[in-house]
Amino acid sequence: MSIATVSRVQRGIGRVSPSTRDRVRAVVDALGYRPSRIGRSLARGRHDATGIVFPDLTGPYYSSVILGYEDASAADGQSVLILATHGRHASAMQVLDLADRVDGLVLFGRTVDDDVVAELHDRGVPTVLLARPATGDADTVHAENASSAEALTAHLIGHGHERIAFIGDPEASPDADERWEGFLAAHATAGLAPWREPVPSAFREAAGREAAATLLRGSPRPTAIVCANDEIAIGAMDAARTAGIRLPDDLALTGWDDIPVARHLTPALTTVRQPMHELGRRAAELLRERITTTRLQPRRETLPTELVIRSSCGCPHTQEEATRT
Repeated sequence: MSIATVSRVQRGIGRVSPSTRDRVRAVVDALGYRPSRIGRSLARGRHDATGIVFPDLTGPYYSSVILGYEDASAADGQSVLILATHGRHASAMQVLDLADRVDGLVLFGRTVDDDVVAELHDRGVPTVLLARPATGDADTVHAENASSAEALTAHLIGHGHERIAFIGDPEASPDADERWEGFLAAHATAGLAPWREPVPSAFREAAGREAAATLLRGSPRPTAIVCANDEIAIGAMDAARTAGIRLPDDLALTGWDDIPVARHLTPALTTVRQPMHELGRRAAELLRERITTTRLQPRRETLPTELVIRSSCGCPHTQEEATRT
């Protein structure tokens, strides 16, 4: 019995007589044989795996994006290799090394410089940029930021706030940068100058707590804070309570992402809902298309976001909160 015959039976293709098929399956069952994924990848010239590179892996935002990416990849029979750079100096070499072990890469945010994206292109590595500005011929998918940030900030200005602070790091994150631009646009439309420059903070609760505590010790204090994500906002809530500041009476507060806990906070968090799971899923689909087709034109996709008004901004309790309480 030839190797080709066994392969045809295992893959369910080609012409094989019923008796031969039964004999092959009986031997396979008796030996407990399983095809070698590595061997099959070598024969096909593919790894059957893709890589996704994150700046960090903590928090519900990243986990939701990963779940969306893994769901779409698993449906295509693809394994997923995940690399978190954590701002390491060797990030570029790690990404280029990962590229040798996968069929394509998704790069999240500012994990590596544009010259690394260009080198991946020169090597012929299919690449998708996630939550990052477009560069070169790589496909890009991200959520809308500027318009929703402008609407969110305009909502606070509509409440009468003029001393509005922004906590986040536009220099470290393309998303935070676009949210800051929307923040500035709302002030310009209202004929106001921004109260101060952004207060840098990583997208983590502890970092938000520290940034807000420093901000709230100043004089005069802000009357409202726009936080670049919900985790920063949760930390800012804690800092405000520690300082004896009432929310939202003394300080209005907003977040971004609409993570599951946001609606259960007291007060419930006004935020911007973005499609985190869909971001990951769409990145996987674009990468799969890049790997399996010869499409030349890059895709630039922007997924919609939605302003979610709750009571942390000073609005009355919503129906959602009334039901919860």
